[in-house]
Amino acid sequence: MSDKKDLLIELGTEELPPKALKGLAQAFKNGITKGLDDADLSYDHIKSYATPRRLALVISQLATTSPDKSVERRGPALQAAFDEEGCPTKAAQGFARSCNVEVEQLSKLETDKGAWLAFTIEEKGKQSSDLIPAIFQTALDKLPIPKRMHWGDLDAMFVRPVHWAILLFGDELIRAKILSVSTSNKTRGHRFHKPEKLTISAPADYENMLETQGMVIADFDKRQTIIRQQINEAAEKTGGKAVIDSDLLDEVTSMIEWPQVIVGEFEKHFLDVPSEALISAMKKHQKYFHIVDSNEQLMPYFITISNVESSDPEQIKKGNERVIRPRLSDANFFWSQDKKTPLDNKLERLKTVVFQNKLGTVYDKTQRVTELAAIIANELNTDVTLAKRAAQLAKCDLMTEMVNEFPDLQGIMGRYYAANDGEDNSVALALDEQYMPRFAGDQTPSSATGQTLSIAERIDTLMGIFALGQIPSGDKDPFALRRAALGLLRTIIENKLVLDVPKILQQAAALFPEEVNAAKACEPVYKFMLDRLKGYFADQDISIDVFDSVVALTPAQPYDFACRIEAVNQFKQLEAAESLAAANKRIANILKKLKGKKPTDINNDLFVEDAEKHLAEQLSSVAQRVEPLLAQAEYTQALTELSELRNVVDTFFDDVMVMADDEALKNNRIALLGQLQGQFIQVADLSLLQ
Repeated sequence: MSDKKDLLIELGTEELPPKALKGLAQAFKNGITKGLDDADLSYDHIKSYATPRRLALVISQLATTSPDKSVERRGPALQAAFDEEGCPTKAAQGFARSCNVEVEQLSKLETDKGAWLAFTIEEKGKQSSDLIPAIFQTALDKLPIPKRMHWGDLDAMFVRPVHWAILLFGDELIRAKILSVSTSNKTRGHRFHKPEKLTISAPADYENMLETQGMVIADFDKRQTIIRQQINEAAEKTGGKAVIDSDLLDEVTSMIEWPQVIVGEFEKHFLDVPSEALISAMKKHQKYFHIVDSNEQLMPYFITISNVESSDPEQIKKGNERVIRPRLSDANFFWSQDKKTPLDNKLERLKTVVFQNKLGTVYDKTQRVTELAAIIANELNTDVTLAKRAAQLAKCDLMTEMVNEFPDLQGIMGRYYAANDGEDNSVALALDEQYMPRFAGDQTPSSATGQTLSIAERIDTLMGIFALGQIPSGDKDPFALRRAALGLLRTIIENKLVLDVPKILQQAAALFPEEVNAAKACEPVYKFMLDRLKGYFADQDISIDVFDSVVALTPAQPYDFACRIEAVNQFKQLEAAESLAAANKRIANILKKLKGKKPTDINNDLFVEDAEKHLAEQLSSVAQRVEPLLAQAEYTQALTELSELRNVVDTFFDDVMVMADDEALKNNRIALLGQLQGQFIQVADLSLLQ
């Protein structure tokens, strides 16, 4: 018998949730991998498969047994194991019995922390076939499924009904019950084309047999590549190009086992409706891919992926066209109806929509945001009138028929309706940009009015919800405050806006009703923002010590924060950085130990050693060069100038005794070090650099 064999694991179900399939497949693979590793079962490679009706893995060259291993058991400490006469105590005897040996057969384990009785047990390896069912079941139990359900009269719970399970180890069937279903070596083909059972003789045959005999492409990535290729080829035949949204592609791939592309058409007059509304109808409701021309304009075509290979694909095409036409007609009707009344006519209706019980209606929020937008616009030297107008109209499109039907179009339709009403272009654009960035990696607002509105909207939400004590914890963040905080920070930093955020938070707090007491939220909100910055800079490969060195100063302006981060990160690459960081640590430790008021006045006449004289001279010279650089926030150049102090600082610590017996000398040297630290601390606390 070979000591290594391939293993096939498959779970067959009703159609799994398409938006969750990719994550379930990865989690399943991770769970099996962990189980095998924990059991010390070696293997060469694991390949994952996922279709709407199955999760599967083929593990190549899996060891048939786990290795033998020595397990050392630690017993009582020696001092407790023997009495004064050297006779074994009850503790020693009990430990020996638990090991099935005599006390004399126990060994002694000595470490730097003490000595103990010990016994080494030789454990024989276990058969993989005995371990695999539990590994399979544990991996399924730990899948990220929010709600598990019973199906029929089965005891097991899962996200969908389970119909079959395979555990095939080489040519050996491992018999077990998985989620109340007995294992076999039989899988199922395509639900409609090949519903009969297929017998798998060897794990290596699994993928090819499903494709050639079952009309199932089991490999998720391969299936997705085929779908992408079919979509692109179909779009080219229309004279356009397909727009392939990655999330939609994942979802469609999760719904299909045997992809067949279908191109449909719709009437050109629908193109008079804003393209985003048509695209939303096609993507969200029907899972269609849209096609654009060379100018990125929507064309009257759509692409759908069928899961059946029809003998008459024209019927499928016509069926899809019949389905999408009412959707597009609805969008056309909503567009026509909404344009009949100006956007600002809907402002009063916002009084009927509750934002949050204790914070009032969306109308109340609009009034706060309007005042806050004016404050921010004034700080940024942008048009206050435009900012206030954009804020007044910001949520009016929520009362339109179009947004009621297609909620994902909020802001986008506001831009169209505002333009239709003749509003200023920057106002119309701001209604869309207020929601930017909508997701990770999305662009930030490009216009000054849009930036102002986006920041004001997010700050009002953060302040209000924090004031009520509804701070995000764990996975719970119903108001998406983490995303709001990161979005406004990105808007400020990436657009290089000079904005004192703590000051704005205080001004925002004053706009809430007195009973809300929003002022108490200012400090927690800003700390929450700084926490978001930690992740933001970590994504840019900024080390945690660089972040800590800057956050220690709690800069009030996020863009200024980012400039300091960049400067310290570049400084850390300099040859002088390690030495100066160590010097700053040493200085910080010296100053921290001092009690009472620290000396700050320097008397040049008290300098005795050449090293301290040279440091004082160099420090004075560098400080004069650094001062204008700091005034212009040229932090990188300032730290470069300060790095020239490296040699004189090193010499100072080599040659000078800071804590001299002479009190005057000691205080003078401490004051010198205080000034040295003061130069660096204007940029960051370099003592925190590792």
